[in-house]
Amino acid sequence: MNRIAKIFTLGLITVTGFSSCEKFLDVNTNPNAPGKETISLSAKFPAALVATVNQEQGQINQIGAFWGGYWGTTNQAVNSFVDLKSYNGLAIMHQRDGIPVWETAYNNLYYLELIKKEALDEKALFHAGAAKIMQGWLFLRLVDMYNNIPFDEALRGFDIATPKYEPGKTVYEKAINLITSGIQDIKNHKDGPGISKMGADDVMFKGVPALWYKFANTVKLRALIRQSEAGNQAYIDAEIAKIVAEGSGYLNATENAFIQPGYLNSSGKLNPFWENYYKTVAGKVTVNYAAIRPTTYVINQYSALNDPRLANLYVAVGGTYKGVLFGNPSSSDPQYSQANTSAFKGPAENNNNPAALFKSFSQPSVLMSSFESLFLQAEAAQRGWITGTAQQYYEEAIKQSFKYMEVPAGDFTAYNQQAGVSFTAAAANAKIERIIQQKWLALNSISSIEAWNDYRRLGLPNIPNSLDAPSPTARPLRLMYPETERMTNNEEASKQGNDDITSAKIWWMK
Repeated sequence: MNRIAKIFTLGLITVTGFSSCEKFLDVNTNPNAPGKETISLSAKFPAALVATVNQEQGQINQIGAFWGGYWGTTNQAVNSFVDLKSYNGLAIMHQRDGIPVWETAYNNLYYLELIKKEALDEKALFHAGAAKIMQGWLFLRLVDMYNNIPFDEALRGFDIATPKYEPGKTVYEKAINLITSGIQDIKNHKDGPGISKMGADDVMFKGVPALWYKFANTVKLRALIRQSEAGNQAYIDAEIAKIVAEGSGYLNATENAFIQPGYLNSSGKLNPFWENYYKTVAGKVTVNYAAIRPTTYVINQYSALNDPRLANLYVAVGGTYKGVLFGNPSSSDPQYSQANTSAFKGPAENNNNPAALFKSFSQPSVLMSSFESLFLQAEAAQRGWITGTAQQYYEEAIKQSFKYMEVPAGDFTAYNQQAGVSFTAAAANAKIERIIQQKWLALNSISSIEAWNDYRRLGLPNIPNSLDAPSPTARPLRLMYPETERMTNNEEASKQGNDDITSAKIWWMK
């Protein structure tokens, strides 16, 4: 873990000059000590937000999109994303060629720790509180990926080179407490001479405290929903009561945790999801755009419900939408070729109009959407945890998903009247399944990791397994501790027992 202190760098787009929110630079000046003498709080904080959402929209979303049932690859890309298609945990954890989920998250956590300390020193409690909330987000995400992780000793740098691991359940509780503390810090903030004021440097909520409270509560609600099958109801009830007592509620239909630092039509400065999965600054389609296709399963689910989002998500081939089989190891069947399958739809394929996922190079990055929040509230209401009616939350969530995916609002009524969509038409014991189905359709390629999380929690939806899985019943349940951690803190990592990708579970799973 001390490797973080030695080589710490965001390694991602960072931002400054937030009087206009349009200038980017790399934080290359003494990144091991980014104090006031190098970079101001107003530059470091947006950099931390951008780094966090870049990880979410990049490696995290990509893992979820493959393992959550959304993405597969064409015949021509049979050798692409092999580790994700075959659940090769050893390759994913590899120091050089793996997927550095652990390293990136802890780098971001350490950066937020420096921000938090500087903010507390100057009594900039808004920045300190927001940093705590984002740290809570990252710690929760790490548990979802790895289970037991370091928490108390994790961000001590050279002081503790081999931090102790704590049980995932314990880290969840501490992360939720950290978020609660962040809310209180923001409420206690007072402007004054020499105290940084949150404003334009908040590239998510523009310094609006109420939105930070609602976002924080929604992150906590997601963490509580995650525990629905863990036999932890007394704790859930107590934490829901704290959210109710705080009083701000959750992100509603008009409130999204979108991050907009001022993307530019310049290499490395476009919206990263656009630049990685759609087009380069030169207007050329990316390798990922050519390789990735929707699964036949996701196409079939939209088609079965006459879902109008389908036409905005993908390009029709010969008048129909055609997907691929996840993990298909064969490149011989022409129906799964690049030419015969549906690519993502963007403005170039949509008469220069915004499409479901790709709207423009400057579209904001999604950290958490209003529709995810509403689906969480629908499930919580259906379980009797919160007030309000599950049906209302559910229907509003679909409406907001339609809005995001550029579907006319008038299409909702006919869609919702279908027996396979209507909340009232679902049997009493199938309403949670109905919520999860629509949540899955809404989060496609946006917050795909939540599809994998719901599948691990509930086994829903009934996502087909990879054809390249190590066995017909093997499913990815977690990530293995990375090689970088094994090299520097193996004694502690080894104490956690089995971390096999297809057999070791996260604490909140069934």
